[in-house]
Amino acid sequence: MAIPAETFFLRPDTETSLQQQIQQLVVEAILSGRCLPGERMPSSRKLAEHLGVARITVTIAYTELVSNEYLISKGRSGYYVAQNAPSRPKFNLPDQSENTGIDWSRTLGQRFLAHVPVMRPQNWRDYKYPFIYGQSDPRLFDHHNWRNCALKAVGRKDFDILATDYYERDDPMLVEFILRQILPRRGITARPEEILITMGAQHALWITAQILLTQRRTAVIENPCYPGLRQILNQTRCNTISIDVDNAGLPPEKLPDSLDVVFTTPSHHCPTNATMPVSRRHRLLELAAEGGFVIVEDDYEFEISFLKSPSPALKSLDPTGCVIYVGSFSKSLFPGLRLGYIVASEPFIREARALRSLVLRHPPGLIQRTAAYFLSLGHYDAQIARMGRIYRKRRSIMEQSISEERLSLTTQGTFGGSSFWMKAPDGIDSTKLAMSLRQDGVLIEPGSAFFAADEEDPGHYRLAYSSIASAHIPDGISLIGQKIKETRR
Repeated sequence: MAIPAETFFLRPDTETSLQQQIQQLVVEAILSGRCLPGERMPSSRKLAEHLGVARITVTIAYTELVSNEYLISKGRSGYYVAQNAPSRPKFNLPDQSENTGIDWSRTLGQRFLAHVPVMRPQNWRDYKYPFIYGQSDPRLFDHHNWRNCALKAVGRKDFDILATDYYERDDPMLVEFILRQILPRRGITARPEEILITMGAQHALWITAQILLTQRRTAVIENPCYPGLRQILNQTRCNTISIDVDNAGLPPEKLPDSLDVVFTTPSHHCPTNATMPVSRRHRLLELAAEGGFVIVEDDYEFEISFLKSPSPALKSLDPTGCVIYVGSFSKSLFPGLRLGYIVASEPFIREARALRSLVLRHPPGLIQRTAAYFLSLGHYDAQIARMGRIYRKRRSIMEQSISEERLSLTTQGTFGGSSFWMKAPDGIDSTKLAMSLRQDGVLIEPGSAFFAADEEDPGHYRLAYSSIASAHIPDGISLIGQKIKETRR
């Protein structure tokens, strides 16, 4: 007797293909013990009718399960659960439903939960007007060529590279193309010994903070700034000094007399979009040479400079080697890639490499090699050019819509980017505004998370255009303007 087809159900909220979903259903049923070795599976016809899919889809899924030894085929008789199909081990585990031995609230201390999150719902794609930052628009990404690069990376030629444990090393091909194609755009020259691949810019910032800071050292950060950096520094327990930025970014003359590390985003300040002038960059480097402190440069969004060419990186102007440069592919490719890099003096990179190897050895070889092919074959340059054209159009529509609704811009970015830093009228809390706008399908990012805890400004908010279609921008901005007017009454 065959297993009833009615015991299998497709999940409506998954993005995997129908073939993969059917394979997952069967595997889960076998591993859970619902389908036992030797039992006959539903016929491909019956299962296809029950699930509402084509019969060939079920047949292909069954064939794949046979190749993975979950099922066996017996000619005209049908498909059966293999006798040697994988199964979960069975243990006699104690009942832990009433386990009260550990007071987790006291044991954990919740050091890593004690921060203000940037408000962004997980189902943001379900909103019609997502003015949120840092998410990719799948319509802009070169899926075809990325897939081809991934297939090339898993080919026989590169298998040893993927299967071998690099230990503390990185993919030499990716390092080479970062040195040859990415860093020269920022005026930076470096050697392979001066670069480390990381799991994104935040991982790079964490590594630098762990190496450079202790409870007895002082770090300077911008205010407002990237929330993740402030959270990282809180864990080091260092003395953190926040300095307010102006329309030209971090003002060097406001630095304290005694400090150890300065974290800055000179090319494109987060979140105000201000750009630090070259004269101010030179002054910051002079102070670093005089005071003996280190500068950590997060070159945030430098790729998205479509209004005019970006200024040279702070690292490129550094004659003493005091600048640690952090870059990332998250904004230019897609945020889920989680691939970044550090460029610094060789002694620092050696220490950073040793620290990284303790935590995760190295970023996955497959991701590194796929990105290397994407860079080397010219797809990355084409991607940046395409994003620049689309972002320029969206930005123009945003500027016109913001002007028509008389919304207040705090800082006008001069190089491009993918967002605007806004200021609500006095008396309006941007967090409450954001929650109210969700009812209209509009997502904005409240600004409180970017400020120091004792200097929170409830009136600022960020509007990004990286994730919203041009056609939806005017109506979305109009809804924001209407909501602000309603709130002020």
